[in-house]
Amino acid sequence: MVAFAPPWTNAHRVSKYGALCDYLVAVDLPVITVSFAEVGEIVGGLPTSAYDHAAWWSNEASGTRHVQSESGWMAAGYRVERADLLGRRVTFRRDD
Repeated sequence: MVAFAPPWTNAHRVSKYGALCDYLVAVDLPVITVSFAEVGEIVGGLPTSAYDHAAWWSNEASGTRHVQSESGWMAAGYRVERADLLGRRVTFRRDD
């Protein structure tokens, strides 16, 4: 995992998934694969549904109930390319 100093306490971050946004911006790679455990560490824990349902990792647009995508990876300019529930890994690809 890439070491960085996340601004976890930024007042502008309403969702805990803002920390994932900060992480992806800091990493600044076109494609990055991380374990669910790493994502959980970044955001302060993942719900059970993240481990059990591929839909949790869907790239939902604003106005939906998927705050994890809207405030997390999509806010950083990424989309989930693949969520591997068995391997418990997720690949994010930056939108260019």
